[in-house]
Amino acid sequence: MPEISVVIPCYNEASTIEAILEAVRASEIPDKEILVVDDGSTDGTREKLRSFEGQPGLRVIFHEQNQGKGAALRSGFRAATGDVVIVQDADLEYDPREYPKLLAPIRAGKADVVYGSRFAGGESHRVLYFWHYLANKFLTLFSNMFTNLNLTDMETCYKAFRREVIQKIDLREERFGFEPEVTAKVARMGCRIYEVGISYSGRTYAEGKKIGWRDGLRAVWCVLRYNLLS
Repeated sequence: MPEISVVIPCYNEASTIEAILEAVRASEIPDKEILVVDDGSTDGTREKLRSFEGQPGLRVIFHEQNQGKGAALRSGFRAATGDVVIVQDADLEYDPREYPKLLAPIRAGKADVVYGSRFAGGESHRVLYFWHYLANKFLTLFSNMFTNLNLTDMETCYKAFRREVIQKIDLREERFGFEPEVTAKVARMGCRIYEVGISYSGRTYAEGKKIGWRDGLRAVWCVLRYNLLS
């Protein structure tokens, strides 16, 4: 059983998929499995991934149709066998060299879940969209009001879970609503949650960023739904 399972949801990332797989393989955690879930890509990503099938430590799961990030993560979580499951986007915004930071509180027996915060600590960040930053801060604050957590970055991609925790959760969201949903559910379970500061190299919409204002509205609904209605 590997120490970590790295779950990479992927949709139309032909320009970055090879680089992110190389970066994940080069991370400081040698005992790992990589689970790539292609969510119905149409830009050549699937063909590249098929050429990687059979490589040691790598499994590729294909969705025949695009279902959303949340659906891709569910497929990856079900297949994971590592002690710890780490979410890794395929777009090079987050650096796999920081896995040891995410793992440290779990390895020390202090945490069940670790969030990598882009807004905590003194790590480097690419300077981009003010309104996107403000939306992230608002959604984190709004979520905290219901979960009674004091997170600084609920919307971060980098989340690490003890496998038995994430596989126990009944996840429903298909798209980016995964973030507020899983946050509500780990808080309700009484999980020990830690944050660590991470770096962030955000990309522009011209470079392929996919989240938009509709996803922000959905996140507000998800905070209400999973804290109050389920």
